[in-house]
Amino acid sequence: MAFEAFRQRIGSIIGGFDAAQAHRRLRGFRASRAHVNTLIAASGDTITARARWLVRNNGYAANAVESFASNVVGDGIKPSSTIADAAKKEELQALWLAWTDDADAEGLTDFYGLQRRAAREVFLSGEVFIRIRPRRAEDGLTVPLQLQMLPAEMLPLDMNRTLPGAGLIRQGIEFDGIGRRVAYHFLRRHPGDLTDPGLSGETVRVPAADVIHVLDPVEAGQLRGVSRFAAAIVKLFTLDLYDDAELERKKIAAMFAMFITSPAPETPLEPTEEDLEVEPGQVVRLDPGEDVSTPATPDSGGTYEPFQYRTLLQIAAALGVPYGYLTGDTAKGNFSNTRISLIEFRRRISAWQHGVLVYQICRAVWVRWMDTAVLSGALDLPGYDSQRQQYQACAWLPTKWDWIDPMKDASAEILQIEAGLKSRTQALAERGYDAEQVDREIAAERKRELALGLDFRRPGSPAQGPGEGTTKDTDQDSAKDDEADDEKPDPKEGA
Repeated sequence: MAFEAFRQRIGSIIGGFDAAQAHRRLRGFRASRAHVNTLIAASGDTITARARWLVRNNGYAANAVESFASNVVGDGIKPSSTIADAAKKEELQALWLAWTDDADAEGLTDFYGLQRRAAREVFLSGEVFIRIRPRRAEDGLTVPLQLQMLPAEMLPLDMNRTLPGAGLIRQGIEFDGIGRRVAYHFLRRHPGDLTDPGLSGETVRVPAADVIHVLDPVEAGQLRGVSRFAAAIVKLFTLDLYDDAELERKKIAAMFAMFITSPAPETPLEPTEEDLEVEPGQVVRLDPGEDVSTPATPDSGGTYEPFQYRTLLQIAAALGVPYGYLTGDTAKGNFSNTRISLIEFRRRISAWQHGVLVYQICRAVWVRWMDTAVLSGALDLPGYDSQRQQYQACAWLPTKWDWIDPMKDASAEILQIEAGLKSRTQALAERGYDAEQVDREIAAERKRELALGLDFRRPGSPAQGPGEGTTKDTDQDSAKDDEADDEKPDPKEGA
């Protein structure tokens, strides 16, 4: 403390950065110098518990989680293999699609539902764990592999110790001598689930190769995740208390219709008469000397809604969710500023999709799934051992964004394709589709239309062949000219 006081005194003499001074405005600003791992170890469980409480009891918090998960995952981030052999690619994609229904070890959803649950958990608690569970061939799965989702509470934050040799355990994660993750020490029972008869506090060591740790670290060296609600919990909770107080005040004020003032009774201990009930249109006769007065119920005033709006804006900024998505209020913004906020939100979501969900979950599951499919005989890929990376190459396609102005957005994209600024493959990938699959579907439709004598293409559309519409129109015009010539009288016959 003496050194700290000396350092501050020297800083006040030297000057420099105002943000580091201890003058009047910053006298109460005492920032911790502890590393984020120390802070998470001390308060991570409490933050997660409060975030879960808010999502269960606060409408804004619940809406924020659902909005984030829906925009990150949508219908699912789906793979598109880059195998050159079209037949092998189609076989691979069909097997993957069949396995997605078997992916969840609990049998509650498919692989894309697990993606959505993972996005919710990371938003709520900052992290989630997916344990890869190999299965037996007799289990009857398309590929003998399943995924088990474990919440953050299953890995104890207070497990820290040194192991024989050069290893150590930090916050439930086991590291080797050079800092690589070797294993995770999970609790066998959720510490808050009293319905599970398992032994409380008992742990099991799971190799790191069988665990996918999903988190979005906010600081370098961070081991465990922290809830996205950390910066918004105080305001969400106090705003909830304020709303409850306003509702209670209104409720109490509405209980009193009027007050009747009577002269002092002759006998002070004389029992009072029953309360008077008032009905609409009722005429009430009062006793001599009695007077009626109505209570002046205080209103919320003109500051209630602006205060709510500004506070919710701060909460939306802390959560990284647009105000309209947080509250469902679409009346506050016009088309332009709504579009700007959506573009910024979608840019953040896109970065999260590829930097967290695709990199940490999708790629890891795809690699393990393909290895298991080949080893189990469910998939036949010649030379897989020597060409493993080529076979595993894959593009992950998120769900397409809904257009804000469909006509303008589609026209702008067509112009970009025609000008060579983007390809159809890129445009289709941005919509979440595989270009080769779409082309095969279009070719099959054209073949079917031709066989049935149908054509749903708009004249002049890019999907129409060069000169196709011109030839057709020319043939029709020629036929009409021939019919007109047949109807004209012969000049020789008239003569």
